[in-house]
Amino acid sequence: MQEEFYSGSYDVAVIGAGHAGCEAALASARMGMKTVMFSINLDSLAMLPCNPSIGGTGKGHLVREVDALGGQMGLIIDQAMVQSKMLNTRKGPAVHSLRAQADKTKYHVEMKKVIENTDGLDLKQGEIIEIEVVDGRVKSLLTSTGARYEAKAIILATGTYLGGKIFIGSAVFQSGPNGLAPSLKLAENLKSHGIGIWRFKTGTPARVNKRSLDYTKMEPQYGDARPAAFSFMNDSVEFEELPCWLTYTNKETHDVIQRNILRSAMFGGQIEGTGTRYCPSIEDKITRFADKERHQLFIEPEGYETNEMYVQGMSTSLPEDVQTAFMRTIPGLESVEVMRPAYAIEYDCLDPSQLKNTLEVKSIENLFSAGQFNGSSGYEEAAAQGIIAGINAVLKLKGAPPFTLDRSEAYIGVLIDDLVTKGTNEPYRMMTSRAEYRLLLRQDNADMRLTEKSYRFGLATQERYERLVEKMENIEKEMRRLEQVTVRPDVVNAFLERIGSSSVKKGTSLQELLKRPEINYDLLREVDLERPELREDVFVQCEIQLKYQGYIQKQMQQVERFKQLENKRLPQNINYHEIEGLRLEARQKLTKINPESVGQASRISGVSPADVSVLMIYLEQRNRKRGN
Repeated sequence: MQEEFYSGSYDVAVIGAGHAGCEAALASARMGMKTVMFSINLDSLAMLPCNPSIGGTGKGHLVREVDALGGQMGLIIDQAMVQSKMLNTRKGPAVHSLRAQADKTKYHVEMKKVIENTDGLDLKQGEIIEIEVVDGRVKSLLTSTGARYEAKAIILATGTYLGGKIFIGSAVFQSGPNGLAPSLKLAENLKSHGIGIWRFKTGTPARVNKRSLDYTKMEPQYGDARPAAFSFMNDSVEFEELPCWLTYTNKETHDVIQRNILRSAMFGGQIEGTGTRYCPSIEDKITRFADKERHQLFIEPEGYETNEMYVQGMSTSLPEDVQTAFMRTIPGLESVEVMRPAYAIEYDCLDPSQLKNTLEVKSIENLFSAGQFNGSSGYEEAAAQGIIAGINAVLKLKGAPPFTLDRSEAYIGVLIDDLVTKGTNEPYRMMTSRAEYRLLLRQDNADMRLTEKSYRFGLATQERYERLVEKMENIEKEMRRLEQVTVRPDVVNAFLERIGSSSVKKGTSLQELLKRPEINYDLLREVDLERPELREDVFVQCEIQLKYQGYIQKQMQQVERFKQLENKRLPQNINYHEIEGLRLEARQKLTKINPESVGQASRISGVSPADVSVLMIYLEQRNRKRGN
């Protein structure tokens, strides 16, 4: 048996140094707590084990929100990007999402620098094998080498390492992502504390040598000419752009895969874990969409100092020889050399319905959980949970009120509410369609929505807050100017005719002109001769507020109705089995989740509108009795 030795005492201990762990640890240390973060291998800190990118549809919103709360992900990707593109620009601003290709090594290096140079934060290499719980509260943790650390609060951010198992055809072996060591004992320890563990699965495509590709047979894909920054603290970003490349599978590709389909670990039955429907393997694609003649693939660079290229869209658990064979049927990949084969990975995670909205485990005080261990997928979802878990661990230790975001305040609120209220039966991925109030929760106003909240408890810096105040003041001034400045018909009509807009018969304000769908700030410059020099994001806010004013007001009314149910708090000691009129399924689900409000109860799968009405009546009767 491993001999134990005392290694120190901390306020907060974070298990795992991925995107959840980094944000949790930084939040904790920056809020004044003595913090330690553990990683099985320090070389895996902030690693991007799958796609070499940050952001994307819905995910870009999360990155901007983490940044607004004082997190680090946006700042680091701004330093490490090799290409940047705003997605969905042909649609409305609610679904605009920034996505950047990353230099994977630089991302890791820059994040590690920040972690290592943050006061009050210690970084340790070590595998945690045990969490000690005394009287329902965490007390300490133990490493595989026998080091015992006392901790007042512990945050689980283990990613896909717990019970990690890799599948490449018939080759099956215990491993974490990218061939790193797995964590094989902690999951059993968590089970011994009554935490329910599930088995999920994800996968990652092959990495190929860029020198073995024929770029003349593929289409280059470039980013935006004026790339946007993720972080509110950066006005712009500068980097040497690396292109991605587009190519397609074909009938020959599909034939090779079909002939070997039973050699796939997924189709051969070796994998037990549930995978994500939104990132299917190539085997899934050609089976489920048999009528499609081809599937697109993006060949993406992994950084400036490596020849590795990521084959986006070709996740698989087929054997290595089959992977090489089917890739060589694809235009541009006829002579491809695989540097790292694709693989599927199965891992342990918890049922997130065991968590409070603060991400604290309901049954164990001061134990928090964040990231893929909560059943989510993606770097951005992990970072979002990490910063919330870190904030709440600190607030709990300080005896301060918890910090939560509801569905009307942030995509982070949608993410956490979905996980803890609805649960998930597959790796959860954020999408704009999950947010009911997405016109209010745009990525462009994340700083305006969240920075002041974070500033109140000391995470957003004074510099960030002052920058926000200046922006808000400039928006207000610019909105007044647009309303007050008018242009005469003889000045504006020629311009309007040229752009296909209707003429005016009297002096018209710049505000009224900008409300027209065919006019934007760039076009308006021709008749707006005294425009002030302001940050681009000020103009963006003014234009959106004017063009979507009616829709925004309507959605704010919907939020008011939503808040009414959210504000109807449910006592945490209710015995739902004693409430007459509730269906059996509703009683079971309400007992399991123990919702904090009627609004949360209404979103639980298995709780009907009729059950919500019963709860409302119960609350009213309870309040009357207490009033008497």
